[in-house]
Amino acid sequence: MTEHKSNGGTRVPAAFLIALALGLAGWFVGNGFSVGRAADRYVTVKGVAEREVKADLALWPIRLASTDDDLSRAQQRINQNLEKVYAFLAKNQIARERAELQGLKVTDTFANPYQQGRTSNRFIIQQTLMVRTTDPDKVRAASQNVGELVDAGVVLSSGPEYGPGGPTFLFTGLNDLKPQMIAEATAEARKAAEQFARDSESNLGGIRRANQGVFQILPRDQAPGVSEQSQLYKTVRVVSTIDYLLEG
Repeated sequence: MTEHKSNGGTRVPAAFLIALALGLAGWFVGNGFSVGRAADRYVTVKGVAEREVKADLALWPIRLASTDDDLSRAQQRINQNLEKVYAFLAKNQIARERAELQGLKVTDTFANPYQQGRTSNRFIIQQTLMVRTTDPDKVRAASQNVGELVDAGVVLSSGPEYGPGGPTFLFTGLNDLKPQMIAEATAEARKAAEQFARDSESNLGGIRRANQGVFQILPRDQAPGVSEQSQLYKTVRVVSTIDYLLEG
């Protein structure tokens, strides 16, 4: 049997050294697996933060229409109706400079090759007046009285580019809410993780992985067919998903 001399001259069998090396290797491997299993022990929790907010910007496309066989008369009627709309807005405390003319469209029905027969009015003029203001309350109040324009003879129309019609209310202050809401959602997630650790007789460790989540702006009053942009008040919501390690 091969032997090795130590410094003191004692001979150590090679078989003993091999057995010792294998034993140490086995201990390190076993301990490594133990650490790995400990690292796999974690709990996934979610934290929710919500805020009720009020829209701070309103967009209201008011689309006018006029028809006539004579193009100049159709345009003259559009101009007259625009003045009625400006007066209506002023009555509702919305300044004239808050409205901008957009999207003038003139259609000659005689130029339509698919037109069946002659129509009573050759020309159709459509003109959009876009109201934009940081005072949504005034726009909401005015939109409730839009029937006054119809009573005054103003022909209104809606177009697919503006959806179902009516004002759109937007909230633009999301960035100011993000830090506080993320902190709140994280704190709620940790509470849930601590409760799970107590229930499982474990100790809560550090964060293994975290997902901040996506901020959502939802209608405050959620119901089928109700859109967020049609509501003055909204709910901002974020859900954070966090993995916490479990120890012990």
